[in-house]
Amino acid sequence: MPRIYINLKSIEENARRVLERCSKFGVEVVGVTKVSLGDPKIAQAMRNAGIKIIGESRVENILRMSENGIDGPFMMIRIPQKEDLPRIVKLCEYVLVSELKTIEWMEEIACDMNKSISAIYMVDVGDLREGVWHEDAVEEVTQALKISKKVKVIGIGTNLGCYGGVLPSNKNLRILVEIRDMVEKKTFHKLPIVSGGNTSALKLLENGDLPSGVNQYRVGEAIFLGTDVTNNRQIDWLIQDAIILEAQVIEVKVKPSFPEGEIGQDAFGRKPIFIDRGKRKRAILALGEQDIVPTGLKPLDSGIEVIHASSDHTIIDITDLEKEIKVGDIMRFKLSYGALLRAMTCPHVEKIYSQGV
Repeated sequence: MPRIYINLKSIEENARRVLERCSKFGVEVVGVTKVSLGDPKIAQAMRNAGIKIIGESRVENILRMSENGIDGPFMMIRIPQKEDLPRIVKLCEYVLVSELKTIEWMEEIACDMNKSISAIYMVDVGDLREGVWHEDAVEEVTQALKISKKVKVIGIGTNLGCYGGVLPSNKNLRILVEIRDMVEKKTFHKLPIVSGGNTSALKLLENGDLPSGVNQYRVGEAIFLGTDVTNNRQIDWLIQDAIILEAQVIEVKVKPSFPEGEIGQDAFGRKPIFIDRGKRKRAILALGEQDIVPTGLKPLDSGIEVIHASSDHTIIDITDLEKEIKVGDIMRFKLSYGALLRAMTCPHVEKIYSQGV
């Protein structure tokens, strides 16, 4: 069985470094655990680092943490489904919303429970994922403030990079601050939170380019992996090997690099592209698309190339690897965010925790 080794001390250290960096600019950090399915051990590592709010995208994961000794405050970072709202109101202190109807439903539930919950209204400043389009935001957020009583609209937020790949910038985050200012002027209602994005927005802090007024980030990838996929970089002040995947070699053969026969689509409907490099030494790993995103495997040994994968097998080229590889050997990899997400979700990948330095 493939294994993921999770160094909780390294995750805690990354969380601490992110928190320290953000705090210098007056930015609160919401520690996002969604890639780990709300793992209580990881949530506790974030709390040990000083992060107060835990962000999650699945209410079941929040329930998992709550039942395993992790107390709130929790933030629901995916805009909610109607059927999840009763549990969200019960379990969460904060929720991201983007529809007036959602506010109305939450109001009814919160009144029935006699419980207040804080909402951050999402604004789309260009990435085309969730949120009211920025040109219409002042009017819609104003309407949300009129509806809300038990649901307290305490700020506005945005998401960048996750769908359209749009990079956070001084320009697009300044739009968010300007919308906040216009809403406050129009309604005489203070919006203390401007939630300005995720890991990809850390670069603005590093460059001293964050607009004044943005005071919250929702960070997951940087804490887990020390990377920033949207900006295609390793974050040099963070740890990159907090999480390592191991997989066993189940075949080693020398084979042609170009298939024989007519080429159609693979098991996932893709038409593979092959380059004829002659005969190459290849190994097959006991994991596949069901377990990870193969393109997100980053070999720790140089001289290894990840070629392709089926649902159960990943093929790697080891021709240029200096050491000898045989059946039964273990190969080690760092992971991209997408590969980690799938591996943590897959029950066939064992999770092993350590408190190593």
